Amino acid sequence: MRCSFLFLLVPAAMLGACTPVDTGFGEAFRWNNAQQTVNLEPVQRGPEMEGGSGQRAAAAVERYEKGEVKEPVSLQTTMTVSGGSGPR
Repeated sequence: MRCSFLFLLVPAAMLGACTPVDTGFGEAFRWNNAQQTVNLEPVQRGPEMEGGSGQRAAAAVERYEKGEVKEPVSLQTTMTVSGGSGPR
């Protein structure tokens, strides 16, 4: 019984030693970790606020504090179409 166990254990150990070493082991974890880390010294490229400026933002805050907020324009984004085929 013990001899047959050794006959199975030795080839299994030899096959385990033949596996190639994965040089990228843990790279996915490190990549995900780096993507979720906050950069405390970011590099700004282009305008800081896309589509606006600091003066417009300051004016908007000022209007909000005074209670003179501009109401947004409502747009119709869906169109209702009805129809169908009935008996002829």
